[in-house]
Amino acid sequence: MRQRYLLLALIGLTLCSISVNAQSFESASEHYNRGTKKIARGDWDGAIEDYSRAIVLSSRLSREKKSVRLMGNSFFGESDDAANITVIDPLTADAYNNRGVARYQKGDIEGAISDFNAALQIRPALAKAFLNRASAKREKGDLDGALSDLNRAIAIDKDLFEAYNNRGSLRNALRDPVGAMEDLNRAIELNPKSGNSHYQRAYLFIDNKQYDQALADFEKTVKLSPEMALAYHGRGTAWMFKGFMENAVADFNEALKRDPTIAWSYFNRSLARTYLGDTTGALNDFNELAKLRPDLADDLTRRTELARHLRRIGKR
Repeated sequence: MRQRYLLLALIGLTLCSISVNAQSFESASEHYNRGTKKIARGDWDGAIEDYSRAIVLSSRLSREKKSVRLMGNSFFGESDDAANITVIDPLTADAYNNRGVARYQKGDIEGAISDFNAALQIRPALAKAFLNRASAKREKGDLDGALSDLNRAIAIDKDLFEAYNNRGSLRNALRDPVGAMEDLNRAIELNPKSGNSHYQRAYLFIDNKQYDQALADFEKTVKLSPEMALAYHGRGTAWMFKGFMENAVADFNEALKRDPTIAWSYFNRSLARTYLGDTTGALNDFNELAKLRPDLADDLTRRTELARHLRRIGKR
């Protein structure tokens, strides 16, 4: 089993010289920073509320019609005031980007795209907004649109490792393993401490039957992200391909300790236990799998017969 991990990018608050009442901007920045802290806690609704206030407070009303219209702003709605907003850059664009991240995490993909669009309308060269919009587009199944946005993010910022990470994942999905490997190598070069990138590259190595390289990347993932349950599952899978079933079972144990809902860990552990002759353990895993993913039960039954056959051959 493999699961893609798309990286999103928040924008930290950067103060700059702007012509606005100091008290208003301070208040906007306070809401902005509060929103960022709430995202770190997983409080999506609270973050959205604070970023929305930051958007309002970092803008000023004007009677001129040439100003940028704020999009998706419930504080102004469709009133005349909404058409007369002069956006103070960069905070408003950054707040839209970060609010989009919170909406994405909450599952509001359309709302997230709307916010990323707003950020890019204000700042067309905001690489992180392209990066984040690509993730939202991919979530909707728009792979071509996602690839286009990632290409634009990289064209703007050639050192944005998250963009290479996500494009590598996308290229793999688009059956471009060579391009995927190039991107993941670049992501790791830019940020060697990205467990996410090592994890994704490990599965490319498995596809290429380069199991030692896969194990090395999974090892790095486990060290960098020790609570990432799927890292242990991936390493266990690599051990299985190499024929080290005891090691595989130990890693599937670790994966399920951290996340007992990983159906494929039960699937693979059942096969490994069958090969090792642990009939009771294999049956227990089969029963757990049937609860989580009954659609996989028949496939596991067929593969279990093969595992028994291989065990018989190995004992001769």
